[in-house]
Amino acid sequence: MLLRDSSLKISCLVTFLVMVSCASQVRADATLLLEEPYGHFGEFTGTGHAAVYLSGVCAESPTLLRPCREGESGVVLSRYNRIAGYDWLAVPLIPYLYAVEEPDEIPLFANPKIVAFLRNQYRKHHLEAVAPDDRNGEPPQGNWTELAGAAYDRTIYGFSIETSREQDELFIRQYNSRPNVSRFDLLTSNCADFVAAVINFYYPKTLHRNFIADAGITTPKQIAKLLAHYSARHPELSSASFAIPQVPGTIPRSRRAHGVIESILKSKKYVLPVVVLHPAVTGILAAAYLGEGRFDPARNAMILEPGRDFEPPLLSRERRSYQNELQLLLADGHKLTTWGDLEGEAEPQLDPEGRPMLRVRVGEQFVDLGISRENILRTPAPANLAEDLLVARLAMELRRSGEPRASGNDVISDWQLLHQLLPPGKNLD
Repeated sequence: MLLRDSSLKISCLVTFLVMVSCASQVRADATLLLEEPYGHFGEFTGTGHAAVYLSGVCAESPTLLRPCREGESGVVLSRYNRIAGYDWLAVPLIPYLYAVEEPDEIPLFANPKIVAFLRNQYRKHHLEAVAPDDRNGEPPQGNWTELAGAAYDRTIYGFSIETSREQDELFIRQYNSRPNVSRFDLLTSNCADFVAAVINFYYPKTLHRNFIADAGITTPKQIAKLLAHYSARHPELSSASFAIPQVPGTIPRSRRAHGVIESILKSKKYVLPVVVLHPAVTGILAAAYLGEGRFDPARNAMILEPGRDFEPPLLSRERRSYQNELQLLLADGHKLTTWGDLEGEAEPQLDPEGRPMLRVRVGEQFVDLGISRENILRTPAPANLAEDLLVARLAMELRRSGEPRASGNDVISDWQLLHQLLPPGKNLD
């Protein structure tokens, strides 16, 4: 879906990630978040996760909603399975995406240790009511990790549509007054069913399950497709589609979200037995997918990064040019395998301003390396460690992919940071 021009929409969606007040706006937005599948469960189902971001609704606690005050930017709501017995939970946007409270605290590079550390830090300050320490005083097991740091695990696509203060206020009253007791069921009451109900609260009968392409199960991709089509039919409603890239790092990359029939057709472990045993069934499934299930959320999606406006993805010719420059730099002595060994053994910490850093062992000593844009140039680690981190980040951003990994300006920003660290004589221009 093409991004339509609207200064009011751009104003509020810039607020989406820079934490600037939307309180003075007459309207707000509801944004359906289509989140790609990841991990073993994601490989099994392939449908991903759905959540909804409401820019005019904030949270007094994870289970109590209220109107946003000046300077606040809304919450993400979703249905979860087995988190303190609740049906839905609310988390502010930046923590939901990155497990930190401010955009300048977001790490440039993430590994499982860093993500677990940041999630636990956020849990101890804001989520202990729903995810308390275990009996040994350690972080609990369970699905509470889905409440913070979603962008470390997967790429997320957003489909927004405008709402009003009056709608938000009515939503808050109704959802606060309803019993918030777990109703999760994978087939009949899943995360996509919850998000569909929220969007339908604002725009009745807009989203529904597909009995052909998804065998009657509500999927994130189906409701995203319906909202995109609804927005296209209603140009009077300000809307947008965008992508929030998965944070570069050693965490495995997420996979494209599919519908139910699409998952079967695109998975060898499912489709081959069906083709062999029931070729006619395969034809029926293919016809169902071609007729009802096709939708590419990445098509024409802009990139949304913290602190930036909507930007187009990096062009192929730009990617190849930067990649050639990076290869020249790697040939001149940078070894990503060495960086991988160092960061894998390093321990996450926070600097005095609360920004993430890594305590890295170099020989017999330990040094602190800042890993956010705000502290990577300010910590005492040798410059070559910061260089290697940025080279590793750029290598991932420039890797060829069918999905958006970065905008041109994001790559330029990383390139400029790297340039500041290089010794005299190494020129990236």
